[in-house]
Amino acid sequence: MILLVLVASVLIAAVTIYQYREEAKDYHKERLERKEIAIKEHIDFILNGRENTYEVTTENIPLIFKDKIFEIDAIHNLQINLYDLEGQLLKSSKRTIQKDPLDSCLDAEILNTLSNTLEHRYVVKNKEAGETFQSSYTYITDDKFKNLAILNLPYLENDDFLNKELKEFLTRLAYAYLVLILVAIIFAYLISKFITKSLRTISDKMNETRLEKRNKKIQIESSSEEIETLVNSYNSMIDELEASAVVLATNEREQAWREMAKQVAHEIKNPLTPMRLTVQSFQRKFNPNDENINQKVNEYSNTLIQQIDTMSSIASAFSNFAKMPAQKNENLNVVHIVKLALDIFNEDYIVFHSEAEEIIAKFDRTQLIRVVTNLVKNGIQAIPEDVNHPKIEVCVFSEAENVIITIEDNGSGIAEDTKEKIFEPKFTTKSSGMGLGLGMVKNIVETYNGSITFTSQLGKGTIFTVSIPANAEISL
Repeated sequence: MILLVLVASVLIAAVTIYQYREEAKDYHKERLERKEIAIKEHIDFILNGRENTYEVTTENIPLIFKDKIFEIDAIHNLQINLYDLEGQLLKSSKRTIQKDPLDSCLDAEILNTLSNTLEHRYVVKNKEAGETFQSSYTYITDDKFKNLAILNLPYLENDDFLNKELKEFLTRLAYAYLVLILVAIIFAYLISKFITKSLRTISDKMNETRLEKRNKKIQIESSSEEIETLVNSYNSMIDELEASAVVLATNEREQAWREMAKQVAHEIKNPLTPMRLTVQSFQRKFNPNDENINQKVNEYSNTLIQQIDTMSSIASAFSNFAKMPAQKNENLNVVHIVKLALDIFNEDYIVFHSEAEEIIAKFDRTQLIRVVTNLVKNGIQAIPEDVNHPKIEVCVFSEAENVIITIEDNGSGIAEDTKEKIFEPKFTTKSSGMGLGLGMVKNIVETYNGSITFTSQLGKGTIFTVSIPANAEISL
């Protein structure tokens, strides 16, 4: 809007200047023509008047206008030059001590133009000392329209008055447009404030839009039709997003359980195959009279028991992951509970540090032990056998409103391509197990509105950081 006002003001100023110049040009042209007509009438009056006692001829022109030429100059306020038909100066009203040789003879171009055009008139424009002059050339005739002499009128184009008017007009125009620009700025500010306020609200809501949470609709009391259409489109999108989120969550949950069921079925099938082979072998080789029958029965039984134990551990792992943490909020001394969790490990390279003897947080005792033991067990399994100085360091400290537990190992670390999958329920990099440990830990921690993160470097080790609010509330 402001740019439009500025462009309009510049265009109007340019058009105004152009118009004034054209008017000035037409004014000087018409004024010279009027002067020429008036002076020619005055000359005819002198030639044909009673006071003229000379015969009207070219030779007598200097005598006839000896004094009269100055009178005509004074009356019409214009210099007058009279030339014969050959272009030689006869008489001039220019008062100079020394005559200019250029003024005493006309160019052949002027003479040819005068004689060869229907109007018998020639006007030339030139500039001298920064001023513009027009010179008109025309014939003076007697009463029988016979050419007597050539009349030359040098006319100075004085634009002082027109330039003054133009300056005054442009000044008034500048004041008017200055006021208009100020009004436009204020109006544009108010309009933009009205528009951007609504757009800012929409932008903030769009930036807050997330698939995993419930998004609020936009409520705007007054806005333009376009903004209202945009708001309605956004609100419709929120409805569709929520519906899609529900469907997506349901599909993901079903897909996760399908994958889990496949993994469990696969893990259960693994021990079933050796069990089947053992039973079939027992059937083929069973001989009651064999002196080593008791030893063979024990071997078959041990094999079956071992595979049954494997299936039992698979079932327990799946059960522990699927089971939601007990909804208990106990005031626990986290330092004490972590120490108890570490007591079950025999590894002498496990080190424990705490910034205080007592750090209180609301949590479930069993679930906290489960979190610590799983993370420590992962650390132990991540340390290769050829490491000279294995070390697992467990630290407990408080930070703001949270209790922080870190488990650091100097194991082999986690590869970049597996970092994103580390908390997936069925993901594991081990040769055995179902990969439910870290998924279960994440499930427990997030149930208590906490978080678990990790940093890892290949060949150097991994640090898992568990952060739980000191006054955690169970998230159902």
